[in-house]
Amino acid sequence: MNLFMCEWLKTRRTPLRWTVFLSPLIFSALILWYFSLRKTTLPVQIAIFEAFFEVWPALVIPAGAGLVSGLMVHQEGLAGNFGRLLGAGRPRRDLYLGKLAMLVFLVFTSTLLAVLALAAGIWFLFRETIAWPVFLGAAFMMMIGTLPLLAFHLWISFARGMGASIGIGGGGLLMASLMATSLGQTIWPFVPWAWPVRFAGLAGACGFDWPGGEFPPQGAGFVAEQAAKGLVSAAIFFLVMLTGGLHWFGRWEGRKMPE
Repeated sequence: MNLFMCEWLKTRRTPLRWTVFLSPLIFSALILWYFSLRKTTLPVQIAIFEAFFEVWPALVIPAGAGLVSGLMVHQEGLAGNFGRLLGAGRPRRDLYLGKLAMLVFLVFTSTLLAVLALAAGIWFLFRETIAWPVFLGAAFMMMIGTLPLLAFHLWISFARGMGASIGIGGGGLLMASLMATSLGQTIWPFVPWAWPVRFAGLAGACGFDWPGGEFPPQGAGFVAEQAAKGLVSAAIFFLVMLTGGLHWFGRWEGRKMPE
């Protein structure tokens, strides 16, 4: 806990807090504003859910994972080329896990704020009873799919710097957008950037009464099978990234920051 609080204090006077706590409110407000100006063929709550859980995990999560992890590590690099971090007198494993815990906290808090603001806005603007289990279930599944990406980006940020992390996040954004379409129907369980958007979609598929019949057409058994495939792949990737990152960081001696 002391290490976590230390990491939290390091975010003072940095763009991280503004990015994490303000961007989800703005994003949810834009979604609500858009749907307040147009009519949809779907019930408004389902239409907003579908839009949010396609855009946030496909665009914001990949880019945000690269940006937030890159900023956290870049800040450490500015402090004497990682000298303060590596010379803190704590076990390397604890230092790395502390960074990962703070990264997970920031991204998950941002996502939860966005979902809560979205649901509150639906109730206030459209006076609909919120399907809280569906929204929170989709958010939870999306967060599970995000964990491996955070472990991956933290390793990349330490090894190659903020530019590499942001660049890979941009590439992941394009990959996630493609995997959200029918192009990724069969291969998404093996594409890390597809996990957040696909997991959230699977939660929504079984949570709402979709107009026009059963959705997806294959039924709940298909959803469970797809979720199991994705969860196994995500768990394996997360363990590999976490174990590999810890082992690598234990022998790392820092790197020189560009002037």
